Amino acid sequence: MKRTAVLCLMLVLMLALSLPAAASVPGELLIWTDTERAPVLTEVARTFVLEYGISVKIQELPFGDIRDNMAIVAPTGEGPDIIVGAHDWLGQLVTDGLIEPIDIEDPSLFLQSGLDAFTWGGKYYGIPYAIESIGLFYNKDLVGEDGVASFEELVELTKNELAPKGIYGLVLPQPDPYHTFPFFSMLGGYVFGTDAEGVLNPLDVGLANEGAIEGFEYFEKLLNEGVIARATPYDTMMSLFQNGQAATMMTGPWAFGDVRAASVNYGFAQIPSYKGQFGKPFLGAQGFMISAFSENKMLANIFLNEFVATKETMLAIYEGDPRPTAFLPAAEIINEDPDMAGVMAAAAEATPMPAIPAMNSVWTAWSDAIELVINQQSTPRAAIQNAVQVIVQTIQESM
Repeated sequence: MKRTAVLCLMLVLMLALSLPAAASVPGELLIWTDTERAPVLTEVARTFVLEYGISVKIQELPFGDIRDNMAIVAPTGEGPDIIVGAHDWLGQLVTDGLIEPIDIEDPSLFLQSGLDAFTWGGKYYGIPYAIESIGLFYNKDLVGEDGVASFEELVELTKNELAPKGIYGLVLPQPDPYHTFPFFSMLGGYVFGTDAEGVLNPLDVGLANEGAIEGFEYFEKLLNEGVIARATPYDTMMSLFQNGQAATMMTGPWAFGDVRAASVNYGFAQIPSYKGQFGKPFLGAQGFMISAFSENKMLANIFLNEFVATKETMLAIYEGDPRPTAFLPAAEIINEDPDMAGVMAAAAEATPMPAIPAMNSVWTAWSDAIELVINQQSTPRAAIQNAVQVIVQTIQESM
């Protein structure tokens, strides 16, 4: 027992030494941010100080440490006024009472899906600055300058022109729920529904509703007809697209570098539609949040609304770390780059990745269902219905 107590004490001391020591104090803003955003926020802080005479401290932390450190120190009276983080932190931060709703002065300046990502129970808990989702890369030499707007169009093109040349219509990483989700979502499937207050309900799993099953069955049909290549890990997918053996590829902006390196004459657009309904990929968003334990909540709101939510600041953030912006006045300029315009179009149709811990219980069973269908070992209906049973049971056991 003594040894266990000593080890626990040593662990607590080591953790305490690794945590930022600064705390929110009245009349002085403290911001926790990562290395990429720190230079921009330092410049913004200088302007804020000149106008308001309020001191601003910028404290750099590794991005992945911000949430965990916040959870430990904020309830003790330590920690920042403002943090920079990801929208999928909301489930923990809001339910633990660690962040404060934000009064966004003009929501119309932001991409709606970016705002949705930081909405919990009908309230905004963050000001988004960056968004990301998958879309459709297309080889202009194989499908034309404008790409394909619908899966029906892609099927006809594959049958008539691509398949006779040994070219797939579409490749995507498989079995991968993240990339396959648009097939589930385009006819009404979802991961978690919401309750009457707009809060995600982990026991309302919509991956096996009739719309999701129909979309999954269509995915199987495209596999069986040779439109989609079967069982393609990411590297295989990329190789097929780079070498002209696949006309389109469903993945995200992180693939731009590899596609450009292969000198593919490409475009990037939103996920095609089926029966007139566009596939809705998952959206990831990053933004600014206010600590519920801040001593300067009014000042923090002013700083974010008047100094961060500006075209100049958002463009500076983009230049330091080029990710599509959720701030529409800046997007008008960034979208002169056709790649960024494509990502914005894809993200506009996207649905935020569920920001609750129960999401961790979804991936394995869902992936197993997709793999069974790819390997022709189950029908889509049976595979996903069984997966949802497993998911719900796993979530219930963790409650």
